Amino acid sequence: MTDPGQDDALTIELPPSEPMSSPEPHHALPQNGIIHNKLLEQVIRTPGRLPSPQPTHLGVPGPSQHRVLHEEGSGYVAPKFEGKELQMEKVMDQIEEKGFIPPEFVESETNWFYNELGIDDMYFQTETVPAIVNHILSLYAGKVAAFARDDGRLEIRLDKEAVDHAVYIDTSKPGVSVIDGPRYEQRIDEKYIDGSKGSNSYRVETFRSGSHLPGEKDQQLRCYFVYKCHFANPNPGSEETKLEIIGEKRFLQKATQNTKEIYQEVMDHAVSRTGPVIEMFEMEGSREKRLVIAYRQGSAMGMFSALSDLYHYYGCTSSRKYVEQFSNGITIMSIYLRPLPQTVSTARHPPIEAAIHQIMKEVSLLYCIPQNKFQGHFASGRLSLQETIYAHCVWVFVGHFLNRLGSEYASLASLLDPNNSVHAEMLSKIKRRLRTETFTSDYILEIINKYPDLVRSLYLAFASTHYVQTRGEQDDFIPTLSYLRLKIDTVLNDADLKSLISKSVANEHDEMVMTAFRVFNAGVLKTNFYTPTKVALSFRLNPNFLPEVEYPQPLFGMFLVISSEFRGFHLRFRDIARGGIRIVKSRNREAYSINARSLFDENYNLANTQQRKNKDIPEGGSKGVILLDVNHQDKVRVAFEKYIDSIMDLLIPPTSPGIKDPIVDLHGQQEILFMGPDENTADLVNWATEHARKRGAPWWKSFFTGKSPKLGGIPHDAYGMTTLSIREYIKGIYRKLNLNPASVRKLQTGGPDGDLGSNEILLGNEKYTAIVDGAGVLVDPHGIDGAELVRLAKKRVMISEFEMSKLSPEGYRVLVDELNITLPSGEVVNNGMIFRNTFHLRGGKQFDIFVPCGGRPESIDLSTVHKLIVDGKSTIPYIVEGANLFITQDAKLRLEKAGCIIYKDASANKGGVTSSSLEVLASLSFDDQSFIENMCIREDGTAPPFYDAYVKEVQETIKRNAALEFEALWREHQQTGIARSTLSDTLSIAITKLDEELQKTELWKNTALRKSVLEDALPQLLLEKIGLDTIIQRVPDKYLRAIFGSYLASRFVYEHGSNPSQFAFFDLFVLSTLLITNSS
Repeated sequence: MTDPGQDDALTIELPPSEPMSSPEPHHALPQNGIIHNKLLEQVIRTPGRLPSPQPTHLGVPGPSQHRVLHEEGSGYVAPKFEGKELQMEKVMDQIEEKGFIPPEFVESETNWFYNELGIDDMYFQTETVPAIVNHILSLYAGKVAAFARDDGRLEIRLDKEAVDHAVYIDTSKPGVSVIDGPRYEQRIDEKYIDGSKGSNSYRVETFRSGSHLPGEKDQQLRCYFVYKCHFANPNPGSEETKLEIIGEKRFLQKATQNTKEIYQEVMDHAVSRTGPVIEMFEMEGSREKRLVIAYRQGSAMGMFSALSDLYHYYGCTSSRKYVEQFSNGITIMSIYLRPLPQTVSTARHPPIEAAIHQIMKEVSLLYCIPQNKFQGHFASGRLSLQETIYAHCVWVFVGHFLNRLGSEYASLASLLDPNNSVHAEMLSKIKRRLRTETFTSDYILEIINKYPDLVRSLYLAFASTHYVQTRGEQDDFIPTLSYLRLKIDTVLNDADLKSLISKSVANEHDEMVMTAFRVFNAGVLKTNFYTPTKVALSFRLNPNFLPEVEYPQPLFGMFLVISSEFRGFHLRFRDIARGGIRIVKSRNREAYSINARSLFDENYNLANTQQRKNKDIPEGGSKGVILLDVNHQDKVRVAFEKYIDSIMDLLIPPTSPGIKDPIVDLHGQQEILFMGPDENTADLVNWATEHARKRGAPWWKSFFTGKSPKLGGIPHDAYGMTTLSIREYIKGIYRKLNLNPASVRKLQTGGPDGDLGSNEILLGNEKYTAIVDGAGVLVDPHGIDGAELVRLAKKRVMISEFEMSKLSPEGYRVLVDELNITLPSGEVVNNGMIFRNTFHLRGGKQFDIFVPCGGRPESIDLSTVHKLIVDGKSTIPYIVEGANLFITQDAKLRLEKAGCIIYKDASANKGGVTSSSLEVLASLSFDDQSFIENMCIREDGTAPPFYDAYVKEVQETIKRNAALEFEALWREHQQTGIARSTLSDTLSIAITKLDEELQKTELWKNTALRKSVLEDALPQLLLEKIGLDTIIQRVPDKYLRAIFGSYLASRFVYEHGSNPSQFAFFDLFVLSTLLITNSS
């Protein structure tokens, strides 16, 4: 296949083919090979800890670390092909018959192919005689064509792809990545290696010919052979490590005992790691190095070809490479590296003895993003791997934060009334429109690509801040272009960078994009970018660059995580905060673009909602959102594991040198994150808990809620934690209005198969007249049979399994896949799916109370709420919003204005967060052994007595907190007439504000007051079992301070309201003073 611009080059293809790899830089080695980190002594570093198990394994550089291999050759011995001589005769006969090669050259050309190119016997045993003849003729044609070229260069490109194997042969200059050719290595990645899984896996062997091509001093042939795998055991366990069980038959046949021993050791490490295993072996009697890399299949797309760019950049070339697949899901690559010939490398590259350590370290960087957006600059040698991956990360950052709305939006927002629902809706639409019409990701990429020199200067400023030299003067991982620049570049300060950008850019848009690099540099407080072993890149950012007009509630902390499979944020509004981690999928490229644009705003809003919901507990609101890349929608588990592990790199102090080196910590304070399950992550939290324990995190027990009871978790669904809170609001309405629940007609979305839906059925005592779930709609105006509903709820199944004989004559069920259904009233339902999706919006006064326990966010918004309002009155008198964000705020206000009594999600469904908070508190209070004894369900399924009792206390706490807030909201509404939906937010803000102020006062310092408050705030069972003094000793001071503040603040606001009188504050002050006086 002929490439554009290469018309005079001979390209021979058998079936169609495609691409391989890349030129390297021509820069001199700096005389002074070391740059020192700027004023490193002044930087706060995290304290050291003892070594602990790591997610990645790296052979640590040093004289005693790498073993010398005494074996000569490749470590592979192909079984001798007994019919090789006979086959050779047949090949020569057929070549002579073709008549393309002069008879006197037939034998020499055939001999050259069979004996000079390094092709082993497996190829000859696999290929047919006509195929070999075709290959030899193609190579000869390439030599002939060279005479017709103006430059006389020999260029051979040959490929053949069969069902179970493929062959690629290409001319290759040692140490140079080919950018514009067929790029066979990229094709092998995309077509064979990246998708390898189970029985559809492929192994690769590639060799460089031992001799140069005729008339070409610097050209050799590179041959690639791809074979479909045939495993000895196709379905072993994922933890199986024995090569004889998991190995591919050809590998087991060809690999020498020495190679098997190396692979066995690497395999043992790989199975127990999250990330790659990277080992290096010296070859006895030569400068050649054998680099062995293992990783989980599918976790590093494009790695094979990207590795070529990496070692070419450091002046190395490979003599042979092997990619082996194993049936337990592990890929192992083995690369034999040697320095370029002296005439080629001269002084432009470091010696291989130094370069190999740099390559090993950067393999970890490459693993995170094997094919970054600026790979072309790296392959051509214009930028280093560090610089291109840095540019890739900033490109992601810019895409989220450059699409800001500007002064025009701020001016418009100041003119409109945000409390007016019409104005708010219009502002929201304008914001969405402005964001889609500004800087697209492709436009940003185009701009950055224009300024590689600026990228280099900006990267140097980043590196000089965050790179730590761990090996002193011998450190070879310097923060410049790693040996390859003509001189050591000057590190520019921010003012100089600003001036340089202004002078270099072509227009205002370019300046905005490149200035965002400075914003990124200034915002990074710590990063794992230079950690030798990592699985994704994580950055702890200072969020103060966010514009207040768009994000009025300031964030406390922000993490940005980037990998080839995903990008993700973790946002929190307080130091001590908790919230779930969700994974967002995209149906197609268009959906992905929309999700990417809204990723940060969605995360911010979810964390903000969590902040309001967490008013009764010590943790503020947080949320993590992971967006899967459009090409990696099946990588849910891979993305979650990489996200968690890379954030942990910034939370756990460094351990073993060369594995987890110190990082520069400009934040300077220990951080603990508390997380929980959310969309697409519920089945992954056990792994996160166990992983935190393996990595030696002292807070592993409290890291995640929602974990298995065997790990000390308290499952919300099993104990109805969220529903208990919702029920307090429902019962409060009945109590205040003297309603008989048995006569209240109830509509519920979210059926008996769900967490909230099933528990609402089990705990409720109303007259159900309609239930909507994933299966469809179930209606009975006379009341749906309660016993049948309970049966479904206990079984956790949808209404599709409801026994239809138990409906009254007026009752009916419409399933989503049904069409043209006639209802008892005579109404015809044309489409069951549409009927289900819009049932909650049907008019008429069919229901007294609506409890959404499931459904899509914004199912009722400003454009649809009018369907629930007739003649200015709400058709549904009472709504308790169990499902998050089911009704938009402006729609809630419209319903309240129409007379509906409504309690919003942030108040009603806070039972789950209370349960999770008390689960965290227990895990922090117990030591490891006591935690296992008292909080972990035993192997036989029985619960420790303390666990059962503690769960009951948690349930009572949830009901008490919900009742307190219900009473406060009812009273405030009665006194002020302000909508309950507004009061819910007002109360949350008042509690949060008072909480933060109380934590800063002198009250905390008074021991007697502190103990008195904690004795009231902490669960009685924990106090009896562990004791207050021990709890104070074990639980972090910040967490205790948060308990102190949140308890006092919530109790005060619930009693005195969101705008208490001066006398109320006086009462609090007097009470505190009395306690202090008494303690003195």
